[in-house]
Amino acid sequence: MSDAPTQPAHDGKVAASPAKAVVAVLAFAGIVVALMQTLVIPLVPQLPELLDASPSDAAWAVTATLLASAVATPVVGRLGDMYGKRRMLLISLVLLTAGSVVCGLADSLLPMIIGRALQGLSAGVIPLGISIMRDELPTEKLASATAVMSASLGVGGALGLPAAALIADHFDWHVLFWVSTVAGALATILCVSLVPESRVRTGGRFDLVGALGLSAALVCLLLAISKGAAWGWTTGTTLGLFAAGVVILFVWGVYQLRTSHALVDLRVAARKQVLFTNLASMSFGFSMFAMSLVLPQLLQLPEATGYGLGQSLLVSGLVLAPQGLVMMAMAPFSARISRARGPKATLMLGAVTVATGYVLNIFLMAQIWQLVLVSCVIGAGVGLAYGAMPALVMGAVPVSETAAANSLNTLMRAIGTTVSSALASVVLSQMTISLGPAEVASQNGFRTVMAIGAGAALLALAVASLIPRQRPMAAGHAAHGAHEAVPAGTGDQRT
Repeated sequence: MSDAPTQPAHDGKVAASPAKAVVAVLAFAGIVVALMQTLVIPLVPQLPELLDASPSDAAWAVTATLLASAVATPVVGRLGDMYGKRRMLLISLVLLTAGSVVCGLADSLLPMIIGRALQGLSAGVIPLGISIMRDELPTEKLASATAVMSASLGVGGALGLPAAALIADHFDWHVLFWVSTVAGALATILCVSLVPESRVRTGGRFDLVGALGLSAALVCLLLAISKGAAWGWTTGTTLGLFAAGVVILFVWGVYQLRTSHALVDLRVAARKQVLFTNLASMSFGFSMFAMSLVLPQLLQLPEATGYGLGQSLLVSGLVLAPQGLVMMAMAPFSARISRARGPKATLMLGAVTVATGYVLNIFLMAQIWQLVLVSCVIGAGVGLAYGAMPALVMGAVPVSETAAANSLNTLMRAIGTTVSSALASVVLSQMTISLGPAEVASQNGFRTVMAIGAGAALLALAVASLIPRQRPMAAGHAAHGAHEAVPAGTGDQRT
């Protein structure tokens, strides 16, 4: 049986009004998923008491989401290419809603971990949404639509913190998860009603061995990175997990190159445009999270430190909220620059803007307005870059592998975020001052993390410069033209 992708009867184009509805619904679904990631942040210090668990055990409520997200993203992407992107999108949203219900009913650690893991399994919604847009939207609308979808990650994250802080301050903590339940259910209903299912499929068999191998490697590596500070970086557990992850990943790579139905087509992933875009995505994931970790601490540390601003968690969330709005506002500008200069230029401009924001923060951290300015500058850079990444990835992969390729790109961002969290935590724990009986991160520690964030953005700039040059209009056409150029019944003839 041929694995050729079939084409939508409508040639991938929907009417203008339905197209706007599809983009709005998919972006809303992306915001809901990102919201879920930040919704639990106000509860983290209270989780040991709320769940009657030790701090190290309670931390699994966060770690479980991280690991589930990493495992689900590439698997769901590949299943979307094979069996339908909308179908996998709906399954992901149902899992998010179910996980929210479990957390809403939880009063102990185990159900909370199970619920948070179920929520983490929805991480593939954003790359699936981008891939649906490639299949369904007219070429001229695709660049701006995918930029909006990418920005939804930042919008949900930025808006989630103040909303969660407000709810946690005035209501029972379970309300956070009931809000997530309602949002997930609404996103599911809207997707059922308004998002069409593409007929672009790869067919073939699912690579179960490859999925298990990649999942095992990711769990080992991310668990070692996220728990290394607590366990000790030189302990046998941490080093053993790192070693196991590397070995499994190597064996998995060899297997992927030899199987005819690979979970990840490493030959496509090794193309310069895809490879360097993914490496730049990892650097951006690292750089973006550094700000999310530092700014709330600067805002909430007591004024007695000499640099803390003594603000509440709610105020901290409100300071970060404009960043998400700026990211969304930059989506049309990202698309416009990509059409005029190519997505490579947009990605490089985003990297320069993010680096500029971090350099500003090294010197501007004494007033709330300064931190708002810094977060908006960094948000603008991330918005530009995140809008360009899908165009670069989709411009270099077959239409039959769109969801898998976008999911891999999303996974690379998540890995960068995890590494950023671990490294920033190490820096801030080593560079401290005494505040009464407590040790808190020093101002130089924060400045060091900001300098590292700027360095990561400049590394993304250097990596992006290696992406092959495209003609300006290649962004829009490359992202969509692949499926327009492939007649029904031909194309990716993998067996």
